[in-house]
Amino acid sequence: MQSKARIYADPPLHSDQFDRIPDSIVLLILNKVADVRALGRCSAVSKRFNFLVPLVHDIYVKIDRVVTVDGDPSDESLNLSSPKPRNLFSHLLKLVLFTILKPFHHLRNPSSGNKPLLPQLSHHSPAQVLKNFTQIRNLHIELPAGDVGTEDGVLLRWRAEFGSTLQNCVILGGTPIDRKSNLFDQDPFPAAEDSGSIPESFYTNGGLKLRVVWTISSLIAASTRHYLLRPIIKNHPTLTSLVLTDSDEQGTLSMGAEQLREFREKPLAASASANRTQVPASNMKLRYAPYLELPGGIGMQGATLVAIRPSAEGSSAGAAVASSGGGVSNGGGRKEAEAFLNSSFDGPFRAAVKMLLKRRTYLLEMNGF
Repeated sequence: MQSKARIYADPPLHSDQFDRIPDSIVLLILNKVADVRALGRCSAVSKRFNFLVPLVHDIYVKIDRVVTVDGDPSDESLNLSSPKPRNLFSHLLKLVLFTILKPFHHLRNPSSGNKPLLPQLSHHSPAQVLKNFTQIRNLHIELPAGDVGTEDGVLLRWRAEFGSTLQNCVILGGTPIDRKSNLFDQDPFPAAEDSGSIPESFYTNGGLKLRVVWTISSLIAASTRHYLLRPIIKNHPTLTSLVLTDSDEQGTLSMGAEQLREFREKPLAASASANRTQVPASNMKLRYAPYLELPGGIGMQGATLVAIRPSAEGSSAGAAVASSGGGVSNGGGRKEAEAFLNSSFDGPFRAAVKMLLKRRTYLLEMNGF
């Protein structure tokens, strides 16, 4: 009788080598990934990844669009990307700042059985997205657009540092000109006509008023962003660095370890007129140049640098008022303040700051608002 042949599968020669990589090394790789969407996809790969992703230290959250509480993104008055937002700052708390991608709907929380890692919602806030990340140290959030509207061709950049309130703010504004296009046969502002002082026309043609509007608007934008970070800072005591930017690179709010500790320990002074942090009474140093020649073939017309620090008296209740002090200071500020100014921007705009710091300084005062 002929025996039946039997076929046996050969045993695997090698086990999965990836399983031999320690969790600490995998976490280093996931920290390099950082992007919360990509981490969501990683969580769907395996149970091991699903367990490790909530332990990631470095997180980057990019917000694609802004929608209303009702989920209608068509309302221009509530859309940060709208070219002419109406009543923007009075509506900011009505905004839901994040749109979650479908891969996140499949994630499971390893500490809560079969519970989803992220809420089953079509639109929700960064605080909800980050809820189950338990070890965040460095967080970067990017908004879809800048908050301050400007005229076409005008460049506006601001950077602010906060603890429980404003600590430092710098604003750079002007009109960039591409010198490579050869639109000018000669400098529009020859050196002989630039005495280093603000020209009289600056006060009469609305130049000073415009800079005051830039300053107030930037401070409102910064203090509103600061106020909206409350639930994130409260829910993540491990945070040591937090940066909030926008895709237009208009404004940056930053908080370090000491500033985050101060935020948690000191009561937050909210503005009575809006859902934002109160801006304390501050001293402002304004520097102005009719024209600057910057590296890379770029010029800047009406270049203005405004450095803001809280005054010794602290905050005072009342409307925001910018008053020209008329004083002139030829000396520099504190070393740490200058270090903040010099490191606030990159590329040709950093060069612009260095050039403007050599200009004559005009002192202004601003009440808290």
